[in-house]
Amino acid sequence: MRFEILGTIRAIETIAVGTGIREIARLRKMYGHARWRKRKGIAEIRLLAGGTIVTAEIHWYEASNLGKKEFKIKRFL
Repeated sequence: MRFEILGTIRAIETIAVGTGIREIARLRKMYGHARWRKRKGIAEIRLLAGGTIVTAEIHWYEASNLGKKEFKIKRFL
């Protein structure tokens, strides 16, 4: 599902770091070696399909020198 993040992400938590991430090999192959973290937070998002604005829990991967990658919606709140 495609979406756009509106404003800032709040209540950010780290879920996993380094080898604790199941997708670590794929991340390193696609984006390079870095200290990867899997994170989650809550944000207002706009669904691109219908333009609906909702609050959702989102997850993403992040590395300090590469930034945030691969956002996904986990659940609507």
